[in-house]
Amino acid sequence: MNIQLKRSQQKFLFLLLITTIYTALVIWLDFLHASKLGDEGHFWKTSLTFSESLIPTIDQLKNYGELNTPLPFILFGGLEYLFQQGIFAGRLLNLILSLITVFIIGWPSRDKGGKAILSLLGLFSCPFYLLTSGRLFTDMIACFCVLVGFLGYVHNRHLLSCIAFILAIASRQYMLAFPVAIAIYELMVAFTKIKSTGEFNLSAQWRWIAPFIAALSILGWIYLFQGLAPSTGLEEMAPEFQQTTWYLKPNRAVYFLAFVSIFIVIPEFILFQPLARIQSLKQQWRKILLIAVGWLLYCLIFQPPTSSDGKFEPFLELLHYEFLKIALFYVLSLLACVRFSQPNLMFLCVLVNCFIMMKAHYWSKYVLPLAIVFWYLKSLGLEEKFSFSGIISKWSILGNKRRSNQIKS
Repeated sequence: MNIQLKRSQQKFLFLLLITTIYTALVIWLDFLHASKLGDEGHFWKTSLTFSESLIPTIDQLKNYGELNTPLPFILFGGLEYLFQQGIFAGRLLNLILSLITVFIIGWPSRDKGGKAILSLLGLFSCPFYLLTSGRLFTDMIACFCVLVGFLGYVHNRHLLSCIAFILAIASRQYMLAFPVAIAIYELMVAFTKIKSTGEFNLSAQWRWIAPFIAALSILGWIYLFQGLAPSTGLEEMAPEFQQTTWYLKPNRAVYFLAFVSIFIVIPEFILFQPLARIQSLKQQWRKILLIAVGWLLYCLIFQPPTSSDGKFEPFLELLHYEFLKIALFYVLSLLACVRFSQPNLMFLCVLVNCFIMMKAHYWSKYVLPLAIVFWYLKSLGLEEKFSFSGIISKWSILGNKRRSNQIKS
């Protein structure tokens, strides 16, 4: 699929699309006054505990009854303290952040061309994006901070990127995956440059130091909570086995990757030149076969789940046999393994997210921040720019030179 329109036509199409979708969303939500849905009830109750002043106390930060870090509740409570508009103000904040995100990803600039509209359609294919846009959920604040973190990183604004990632982690702990992935990638780049040139440029090191500092901010929350989440929230909301710090469940990575395929891989395949992708996959059949065998062994050791969260469960119920459900999760997760098998930054983002998801609940909504990052990079055509295949080849060359020198000596 390819959009061949003038930029003015693309901008008109973008504005028409956004106006239609968000008008319908606001009306559907009764102009942001709809009754509370799901987690909104206890999220609002927690937010009210932060509405007595703009600056929370240490005791408030340590003892609120939720599992995720407190920035969204502080912001929602601060809005209530300032404007006394109830749940409406927090929902409006999320709606505004959602709109800004849409403009960052989907606005048809000269550099993006038709990729912007297609990437926006890809973003909307993840249903949780619009579902969290006008509700009092914590996801939109965390996702917006991650997006700003990547925006700063792409444009070499490393202080902005660092602050944004710190705020993202202060909104939801698992946003840690993104600065960790960037820090690993940039550390590999820096190490390669130092080994190949023998020069150490301190200013260049900020590309990995900034995300590394942001990632370290999680330690502050662990110290404050004396664990991964407030003890009150863990006792009230987490099962006992998940309260163990080092508890991991590897099959949850399979579950996460299955929804990476549903919300990212399959929409991208449909929107961006599917015939060319099929031809490319045919040429890589040996690599794909190795991935399929390796992933099958992983799934045999760590059996994929046979149930899902509410929205996907009706589809699973159509498969009456357990082995068919397992096979479905295997195939879907395999698609993600194949798509993100190229050595680049997105591969690291997926890999680190998978590891963190081994600690999390089964919930397809956790794919949302990864989807936002993916479609942002896709809209700019930057995924290939952040590849470390060149780094690996340089390591190989350096290794050959070292062996050659050893032989000569």
